[in-house]
Amino acid sequence: MLQFPQIDPVAISLGPLQIHWYALTYIAGFAAAWFLGMKRADTENSGWTRTQVSDLITNSAIGVILGGRIGYVLFYNAGSLLENPFSLFYIWQGGMSFHGGLQGVGVALWLFARSTGKSVFRVMDFTAPLAPLGLAFGRLGNFINGELWGRAAEVPWAMVFPADNLQIARHPSQLYQFALEGLSLFFILWLYSARPRPAFAVTGAFCLGYGVFRTFIEFFREPDAHLGFVAFDWMTKGQQLSIPMIIGGVIILLMAYRKDSFGKAPAAR
Repeated sequence: MLQFPQIDPVAISLGPLQIHWYALTYIAGFAAAWFLGMKRADTENSGWTRTQVSDLITNSAIGVILGGRIGYVLFYNAGSLLENPFSLFYIWQGGMSFHGGLQGVGVALWLFARSTGKSVFRVMDFTAPLAPLGLAFGRLGNFINGELWGRAAEVPWAMVFPADNLQIARHPSQLYQFALEGLSLFFILWLYSARPRPAFAVTGAFCLGYGVFRTFIEFFREPDAHLGFVAFDWMTKGQQLSIPMIIGGVIILLMAYRKDSFGKAPAAR
């Protein structure tokens, strides 16, 4: 069993101002997406300008934050919304949902595509490979906060998390998500999108890859205490939301490789 590292969740204190590591991981994720987007935009005949990339990342950041918060309340804590509708805006209490953030980004990208005259499929394909590093940084933030831990485990790398009332050794599932949903998915999508692909294929690969990794890791992650298993005595809320991504990803990829299903524009170029 490994000792959980004692990391102060506050990275910087300037008098009454406190900057938490979790906030810095979000900033690092958006910065990584901006850097990678600029790298892609600078390639010959990319069809993207640096200004467009900056606008894209700004719009996406707003979509992540708004969608992530709204999704968390609707998917994981709808009861609080019924009791107090204003709890939707209590962002200082924490609570973000990837699946909500994904939908928020989808709306943001659609609006961006309309404002720039670009194909929404092309915009989504350009954005998909930029997202996983942000997910990786976010999971590091969860680990530093000692939250969203895994199920009881006897593996040598199991940890006891300080905030766990049971004080039992658990899977560090945040690090599993960092490695699979973050780093692994990034390398898969970055390499896959390095060559021209049918329109919407990269987006389909993202949905499929994330859905598979998240569904797998949920078997090691402790279900949310207030929800437990939501179906079949084994399915978690994360799996309930991710399995449709797998199905959707497969359908999108099949249609993308079917001639002219989403147009002829190559992806992520």
